[in-house]
Amino acid sequence: MALSLPAALLLAGCGTPGAPLPPTLKLPDPVTNLAAVRNGDQVSLAWTMPRKNTEKLAIKGSIPVRVCRKEASNTCQPVTANLSFPPEAKATFTETLPAALASGPARPLTYVVELLSPRGRSAGPSNGAPVLAGEAPAPVTGLSATLRKGGVVLRWNPESGAPQNTVIRLHRTLLTPPGQSEAKPASQQGLLAPPKELVEQSLLVDSPAQPDRAPNRTIDKTIRFGETYEYLAQRVARATIEGQAVELAGPLSDPIRVEAIDTFPPAVPMGLAAVATAADSAGGPSIDLSWQPVAESDLAGYAVYRREGDGAWSRISPPQPVVGPGFHDPQVEPGHTYRYAVTAIDQLGHESARSEEAEEPVPSP
Repeated sequence: MALSLPAALLLAGCGTPGAPLPPTLKLPDPVTNLAAVRNGDQVSLAWTMPRKNTEKLAIKGSIPVRVCRKEASNTCQPVTANLSFPPEAKATFTETLPAALASGPARPLTYVVELLSPRGRSAGPSNGAPVLAGEAPAPVTGLSATLRKGGVVLRWNPESGAPQNTVIRLHRTLLTPPGQSEAKPASQQGLLAPPKELVEQSLLVDSPAQPDRAPNRTIDKTIRFGETYEYLAQRVARATIEGQAVELAGPLSDPIRVEAIDTFPPAVPMGLAAVATAADSAGGPSIDLSWQPVAESDLAGYAVYRREGDGAWSRISPPQPVVGPGFHDPQVEPGHTYRYAVTAIDQLGHESARSEEAEEPVPSP
């Protein structure tokens, strides 16, 4: 049976080559997460290499990278050549700024990276990563530390004529190896234990808001007693470029070490009051004491002292600290007048000074 004309034409077309496909350009996806940090006269870049090209095909082999930088609206000047990274690599690059860019006033400087195809064609620029060009802030000198009950007081030499946008950054490192710190108070153990402390912490010291506050001093209230810390400091110039915060950090100071040994007693209890109760059929006379609680995390309790007249103080509470802010003294005699004082005791056995006295007479029958 003869084939129809359309069917014949369809069969005749089988096996004939179609229109040629355009050649693949093999352009890598552009970088979108370029970040730049300047420290001293060095600028460090970091970004992630793509896994696929613009045609959604997996990239095979290393990808050539071109780095450039530009000031304001000037042309992007090449920084390096012959740089390449494999797909999905966490890429980094560091350069030392030329003298012209490492001096003078602070000003914007933007870095860009371009990824190239095997034939050297650019996939387009990455996002711009800004830093500050110019002379880095002066180093911090005279860094010192004094341990106080409320934390570590840090001081450094002031810099005359420092720009208003310059702040101090403190770098704190926990030196105590895990499990090697001194015994912690019971309030920092078991179910009440605080979160694990970070080994590295950065503390930014802004310019003081109060005119009478020293601009070259701060206190680190986040330390934990029983640990050992190392501090370094640097001046940091800050600016905002296209809505993005940018910093220019000066060199790090010499390190100082602080052993946070708790030698500080608790605060003195306040508001001690005494109330006497006369003897009745239910029992003999007594004096009840109360005071304001001491709000300290490592408090173990209180000790109660008594004397008559100007006699010597005698501790009348048990050897173990009294837990609550109150005490019942049944060992009193009618017609006598007693003086009381209270101290606070922490978990390490440090005892505060005695409170103000409370005097109370016991009624006669």
